[in-house]
This record gives sequence, structure tokens and C-alpha cells, in this order.
Amino acid sequence: MRQFAIWATGHGVDPVQVAPRLLRRYAAVLSERRAAPATVARKLASLRAFFRTLREHGDVPANPADLLAAPKRPRRLPRVLEPEAVGALLDRIPASTPLELRDRALFELAYACGLRAEELVTLDVGSVDFDAEAVRVEGKGSKTRIVPAGESALAALARYLERARAALTGGDGEAALFLSKSGRRLSTSDVRRRLRVWTRHAAVQGGVHPHALRHCFATHLLEGGADLRAIQELLGHASISTTQIYTRVESARLKRAYARAHPRA
Repeated sequence: MRQFAIWATGHGVDPVQVAPRLLRRYAAVLSERRAAPATVARKLASLRAFFRTLREHGDVPANPADLLAAPKRPRRLPRVLEPEAVGALLDRIPASTPLELRDRALFELAYACGLRAEELVTLDVGSVDFDAEAVRVEGKGSKTRIVPAGESALAALARYLERARAALTGGDGEAALFLSKSGRRLSTSDVRRRLRVWTRHAAVQGGVHPHALRHCFATHLLEGGADLRAIQELLGHASISTTQIYTRVESARLKRAYARAHPRA
């Protein structure tokens, strides 16, 4: 707001005289100064809130920023590892101690089912149906979905439940599937921290966050020929447009392969 006030004062403009055309000029000046689209959008949001307050107090007849469109932000393609790299990461997690067994099961399941970190930590022991080879997941908006689980993930879960979970539980009847060393339900920060440990152990360049495993899940399914609608259901996306980002990832991968391989690319 201070930056805008200085700019507006320099143009001899009083706050009550600000019109949409002036705000568009200001946004253009910000862009000329090489402000990122996200920065411009944030500054315009501040102006919108400021003039909303002035209007509520009767100081201006209308909010001039309401007619101002925020700049389009370039959508970054999610980082996706090759299937071999994900396999190497998971295989480098040992299965000796209770915590290692837990982490192996945790991240095998994250990749096998494309789960968010929040969904992983809300799983209970009863969420896993070994007979149906599936997991019941409570997603965003308390929406429940059933996601198939692969053989590797189910085997890792079985080992964890048989050999490790009892050593972690505090004996207080905790229902959580994944427990901390103190016997409590894991938090999302615990998941991120443990994945950083194993990413460094596997020497994965650039690091990997839990959501990256979800991106890998969706992209690898698409590469394998899975239908986009099916991937949408497995991910729990409310809209197909959210899932379509993975078609852009695949398209970008094919373009890179073309550029490397074609003699006249």
C-alpha cells in the first residue's frame, strides 16, 4: 500500500479519485519493473482489500480494484521422477528396525496409492483391506474413496504390522496406522522429515517431498496407459481440469525425448 501511495501521489491522485484505468496503469508499471506475476497479484489483492474497506466506510462509492483482473500465473509442472528413480528410493529404505519398517510401508503406500501426506497420517489400521487389496482413504472435504494398493505396498504394510507397529504403540489403543516412536499418530511434518532423510540416503538430487510421490503416481499411470478419468478418481480430484496437469507433464516429457532423439529436432 505504501508503494502504491507513493506512486499515486507522484501522479497527483487522491485515493477517492482512483479508477480502474489508473490501477491497470499501476499494474503495468509493476510488470515493467519485472515484478513476478505472483507479486503483482499480491499487490493488487492488497489494493482490493484496501478499497473494499474504504467503500464499507463510505469513503468511496465503489471498489475500483473489483474490475481489475489479476495477472495469469504460469503453472509450474510438478517434478516427477522416473519409475526407476522412485524404485531406487524405496528400495534404499532398509527393513530392519521398527522405524525403518514403518517408513518403508509409509512411502510404498504413498507411491502405490498416490496419497497426500494428510491422507497418509489419517489412515487407521482398519483402513487397509488386505483381502480386497485396497485402502479406504478420507480425502479433502471428508470424501471417502477406495484406492487399490499394489503388491509391494501391501507386503511392506504386512511386515510393518507384524514386526514393527507393536513395538511403537504405547498400549493405549491408538487406532492410527502409522505411529511415531512415542506411539502417537504421525503428523504431516513427520512424513516430510522422514522422506528428507531417505531422499538424502538415496542421494536423490534436488530432494523429494511427499506430494512428489503423488505426482509420480499419476504421471506413471498416465504413461502406462491409464485413463485420465480413472486417475482423477484415484487421486480424489473434484474436477478433471486438476488432473489434466499430468497430461502437460507427459507432453513435456515427450518433447524432451523428441528433442534428444530426432536428428532434425
